[in-house]
Amino acid sequence: MNSWLSWWLGVLTFVGLGVVCSVVYAVTSWSFASRQLDELGKYRVLVLHLLDEHLVQGDIDQLRHKLDDFLVGHSTLSLKLTASEGGVLFLRESASRHVSASRTANFEIPSSSGLGSSAGTFKGELKLDIDADEDVLRRLAWTLLISALAGTTLVCSGGWWLVRRAFAPVRDLSERVAALAPDSLSLSLDGSDQAEELSLLVVQFNALLARVERAYQQLEGFNADVAHELRTPLATLIGETELALSRERGVAQLRDVLGSNLEELQRLAGLVNDMLFLSNADRGALARCSPVSSLAEVVSEVVEYHDAALHEAGVTVRVMGDGVGRFDLPLLRRALSNLFANATRYAERGSVMSFRIEATSRGSIRFSLSNVGPAISEEHLPRLFDRFYRVDSARQRSDANHGLGLSIVAAVARMHGGVPFAKSSHDCVTVGFELPASPP
Repeated sequence: MNSWLSWWLGVLTFVGLGVVCSVVYAVTSWSFASRQLDELGKYRVLVLHLLDEHLVQGDIDQLRHKLDDFLVGHSTLSLKLTASEGGVLFLRESASRHVSASRTANFEIPSSSGLGSSAGTFKGELKLDIDADEDVLRRLAWTLLISALAGTTLVCSGGWWLVRRAFAPVRDLSERVAALAPDSLSLSLDGSDQAEELSLLVVQFNALLARVERAYQQLEGFNADVAHELRTPLATLIGETELALSRERGVAQLRDVLGSNLEELQRLAGLVNDMLFLSNADRGALARCSPVSSLAEVVSEVVEYHDAALHEAGVTVRVMGDGVGRFDLPLLRRALSNLFANATRYAERGSVMSFRIEATSRGSIRFSLSNVGPAISEEHLPRLFDRFYRVDSARQRSDANHGLGLSIVAAVARMHGGVPFAKSSHDCVTVGFELPASPP
């Protein structure tokens, strides 16, 4: 990062200085050219004045003498006069023997200018030696180039030092983060000595560490719960199988053992399927929604499916409200079925469970199931939808329950873009979820 920023800072500096130096060189060159043209124009006027003064009189020798006197004080000038017949009337070269650069001004005096018919037409070529100016421009160009390179090197070196100094707190944070391990996630980063720009990053990273620690603890608890849930039926299967193989048994006895083992295997299959479903939901699986014309009818079908369990528990259900929307019907039935199964286990015998379907002002549908039963403390309510979470020993699983029912309810809500909720007051517990009527 240091080298990358330093190199780019050097490139930008060189480009910027190059533009400035180019402008300086261009302005200087233009100034020299403008001055040279002005001088050449003045000399041209003076030469024309001498020609006009002496050629009219026809005194060529006096003209040559005057031009020699004029050019003596102007060593950078050269002048050549030719007549219309092609003869050279005057030639004087610049004092510099080798002229590599010059500016030229040509002029012509026609016979109609008052010179007389005997004089004919004269042509002149006036040259100004600009080698000295070109040499100055070359030295200026090299000076500007060296200055630009030196300035770029200085800025690049200084930028590297400043960038390294500025990133020192980041390197310090990196070392602290590298020292963190899964068993030390509770150690937060100290941002008191960091720059203001990094303080917010430290705060957010500490919050992330707290979330990761909670997730890590939940993962450890989840692994322990999974091991516990699988250990009991596996131990039962192994024990019954060993017992069946310990001595000779009849067909009826073996059939009973196989039937018992089949029940445990079905429980294991159900547990694995539920865990697979939750895993897919955690990876971002979304509901495949289709129009549902009557939610009350869907709820009634689920109630009818649980009719035997409700009758055995001595509980009745009252469905209130209705609604329409777009939902994944199989997932919705599964979530409703888990709600009814959970409420049936803990509802008081002879009580009435109330299921409400309500449309909210946010454009969502709220499903809630209330039952009369043991109250749940406030600290337990947010965790009711955690996997394998149980409030107390009174809510231990039965043979048909492995503790993932409400977790699946929460997963179905997330897959629809909704949220689950739970509340408890006195002897009434309400659990449900809220789904958008038209999920994205």
